[in-house]
Amino acid sequence: QVGLAMAALVWVGVALGYPLVPSFVAGTGFVLTSTAIVMQMLDERRAMALPKGRRIVAILLLEDLAIVPLLALVAFLAPGGAEVTLADRLISVGVGLAAIAALVVAGRYLLDPMFRLLARFGAREVMTAAALLVVLGAAVLMQVGGLSMAMGAFLAGVLLSESTFRHQLEADVEPFRGLLLGLFFLSVGMALDLAIIARNWQVIA
Repeated sequence: QVGLAMAALVWVGVALGYPLVPSFVAGTGFVLTSTAIVMQMLDERRAMALPKGRRIVAILLLEDLAIVPLLALVAFLAPGGAEVTLADRLISVGVGLAAIAALVVAGRYLLDPMFRLLARFGAREVMTAAALLVVLGAAVLMQVGGLSMAMGAFLAGVLLSESTFRHQLEADVEPFRGLLLGLFFLSVGMALDLAIIARNWQVIA
């Protein structure tokens, strides 16, 4: 379903006369669903445990996993001008892959010992602050590697969900989830260039 929808939307962009790369980026962006919004809707409708709810969650998880290779591909396809050679592209891809590998290795072997050490202090605030610091550090690492901060935050979330302290972390972060979700959408909205939207309102409509 995800692959066919991407192909259909890319074809629509090309059929309307747009280049292949922008059509691909736009098509893949429209296919992906906001997991946070849909999960909240399922929870409000008490449909999470129903068969249709489980199918929706499965699709959301697949789309979340698809974000990582898609963001890497978009970074590789980004225009860099005539001075950017294939070797430069390959080097940037190699740096990005190395950053991903470093983050995964650090998450697998350093997260549990770190949280085990922090758990000895018994302060929930310390665990919450450490989880947020892990997410911010992963985002910065991805940015330094030439990839998006969103990919770093997503990978950090995956690694935290695999930690043996995941249930405690989930309980600690739960009170802040709505606030952090609001900040996320605010940051996305503030990143929009309203002048570009005003100049291209016909295309957007």
